[in-house]
Amino acid sequence: MTTRRAASRRRSGRVDSGAAWISYSDMMAALLLVFVLVLCYSVFQYFAMLESKTAELEEKGQLLSTQEQQLAQQKDQLDAQQSQLQSKQNDLNNALTALQEQQSLLNTQSTTLSEQEATISAAQSTLQEKENALAAAQSQLADQQVRLFAATELLRTQQTAMDTQQQKLDELVGVRTQIIRELGDALTSANLKASVDKNTGDIVLESSVFFDVGKYDIKETGKKLLNEFIPLYLSVLLRDEYASYLGEIIIEGHTDTQGTYLNNLELSQDRALSVATYCLQMDGLTQKQRDQLRELLTAKGRSYSDPIYNSDGSIDMDNSRRVEFKFRLKDSEMIDELRTVLNAGAQ
Repeated sequence: MTTRRAASRRRSGRVDSGAAWISYSDMMAALLLVFVLVLCYSVFQYFAMLESKTAELEEKGQLLSTQEQQLAQQKDQLDAQQSQLQSKQNDLNNALTALQEQQSLLNTQSTTLSEQEATISAAQSTLQEKENALAAAQSQLADQQVRLFAATELLRTQQTAMDTQQQKLDELVGVRTQIIRELGDALTSANLKASVDKNTGDIVLESSVFFDVGKYDIKETGKKLLNEFIPLYLSVLLRDEYASYLGEIIIEGHTDTQGTYLNNLELSQDRALSVATYCLQMDGLTQKQRDQLRELLTAKGRSYSDPIYNSDGSIDMDNSRRVEFKFRLKDSEMIDELRTVLNAGAQ
């Protein structure tokens, strides 16, 4: 039974297997047909596409040829432009070289300019200092001009005063000269032993006539000489035409160089005072002359400060002991100085 069932199953399986193979064959044939159809369609599509692509390639080839021609033209143009560019590059390089040279020159000029600016700055500083100095000098000049103007005005004033003083000087010189001449004439006429200095009018009387050595009391011979000399002397000096010019009558006592200066100063002062006292008290004067003499008379002791010298340079002791009568006109010292200045200016 079992064998029969197995054999039946084997036969049934064979039948099923054949049918399957037929079905499979049919299916495969259908698939092959489909494949062939698909292949044919693909080939058709391929050739169609190939033809289309070929046409496109031809068009593109033509276009490419055209583009190649254009590209060649552009290349030629580019070469030309490249050549021009190279030329321009060369020109640019030349220009750059020239620019570098100019830059170097500019740097040099800039350095020179900096140096010149420094020089100019220094010069400007110097100029400013000089301008300041000039301004100061101008200010000083203006001040000096003002001072010069003031000095000119002062000079004019002083010139006017000097002209006045010169006139007064001439007048005083004339008065002094006239007094000296009249004193000389009066002493000569009276035959008195007295010398008159022709420049100053000083009259020297010998001390031995008046005093003993070392004494200041007036001797009788001295009193006699004074009685003759003083009225004559005053009759000239106290005249009305000279009274307004007369400033001082001076009696000076002088000693020799024996002894100390102070002792001689005291002795000379006492001698001058003794003569002045006797003159003021003598009977031969009018009251007017006595009053005028009180206002004008001065007694001075000079010790041995102004001795008389011999020709050999030694001191003349006898003549150094003396009494001098001097007169001074008003402002005489100023007039003497002014005369000295005028004489110096005239030279």
